[in-house]
Amino acid sequence: MEMEKDSVTLEDVRAAAKRIAPYTVHTPMLRGASLDAILGCEVYLKPEMLQVSGAFKMRGATNAFLNMTEEEKKRGAICLSAGNHGKACATIGQKLGVHVTVVMPDDAPKAKVEGIRKVGGEAILTTREGSDRGDLVQKLIKEKGYVDIHPTDNVYVVAGQGTCGLEIMEDLPDVDTIIVPVGGAGLISGVALTAKTIRPQVKVIGIQSKANDAFTQSWQAGKPLDVGYKYSTIADGLGCIHPGEICYPLAMKYVDAFYSVGEEEIAEATRLLAAEAKLMGEPSACVGMAAVMTGLYRPQPGEKVCFLLSAGNWDIDRYGRLLAGEGM
Repeated sequence: MEMEKDSVTLEDVRAAAKRIAPYTVHTPMLRGASLDAILGCEVYLKPEMLQVSGAFKMRGATNAFLNMTEEEKKRGAICLSAGNHGKACATIGQKLGVHVTVVMPDDAPKAKVEGIRKVGGEAILTTREGSDRGDLVQKLIKEKGYVDIHPTDNVYVVAGQGTCGLEIMEDLPDVDTIIVPVGGAGLISGVALTAKTIRPQVKVIGIQSKANDAFTQSWQAGKPLDVGYKYSTIADGLGCIHPGEICYPLAMKYVDAFYSVGEEEIAEATRLLAAEAKLMGEPSACVGMAAVMTGLYRPQPGEKVCFLLSAGNWDIDRYGRLLAGEGM
């Protein structure tokens, strides 16, 4: 029987890279030598907090907006977001003259809410739990005619996120392992298919917060699971209660393993990144380091590991308290 084709291909990612280049930056590949002894490997860091809008989300959002028709741009866009996707959509929307509405949880960091409004986006806050936000998005689409730019289950978004993997393979072609934070898996789906198509022996590891780990549990079960909402987490950008139709098959095909980490481990990793690499990554970006620190993934000595640091949009006062160890 012929194998079902991927919904997104390397050719799609390469096309996205050319398309989004005028609106995004090629973030650097940093050597994190001061972390080698602590993490037990040769450490490389991909700091997507230096991306336009402060997160990798700018890649996928830009590719999606640039594939909208002129009629769709006039109607405006809407998205469901924990914050980073919404800020990216609002940022590219402002550049292209597209009105953007973002439906997000009412406990989102102020930095993310204010970041959306600062670039002209409309942020609507509602409860994180249940289906309230999703229902509101569908209601507004019917009422206003908005175009839905889903944060993960959108082929243009996934192809755009894959450009991050393209840069990793260009800048560190002999990388052994790429460790990626996972929420709805748009990033890891794009990165994994890109990296493994270019170099099949590369390992790609996905890390989630235990608070929202639908992909970890689905990977362990061998089928998509609805895990529900567990509890609030400092890794607020990684929410996922059920795998999406586009990302699930890509992730199951290309990702080698998924692990989940707890709150204290994420906080410790966030402090470590700031202390040793002098980078301010929001806790969601630091789950990969947390997984290695706790031994969930044990790299071999000399293994070239790229930690994809997904974003840096977090409230500065809360970040200060976390760094000072004053609670979360």
